[in-house]
Amino acid sequence: MNKDRIEGKVKDIAGRVQRQAGEWTGDAKKQVQGSAKQVEGKVQNAWGKAKDAVAEQTGKRTPSKPPQRTPRSRELGEEDLDEGSDGTGTDAARRR
Repeated sequence: MNKDRIEGKVKDIAGRVQRQAGEWTGDAKKQVQGSAKQVEGKVQNAWGKAKDAVAEQTGKRTPSKPPQRTPRSRELGEEDLDEGSDGTGTDAARRR
């Protein structure tokens, strides 16, 4: 989810509130302004969705999954963890 989607959703909700307030008070100007803000928010949200879809298709970003970390032991391998400071493995033998 990117910045455009979030800002668009906020504008959409704010527009709904403004439009509804205009309906309750009988203020046609507030109704129109609220509807316009609502449309602006929907367009911005759609633009953000399109940007996310393109990024996902091009492989630049996968919005639904965070990057996965690998455990340290898998990066080094088991034999690397048993080696001593000099790389001979003698420290591991001393610990056993």
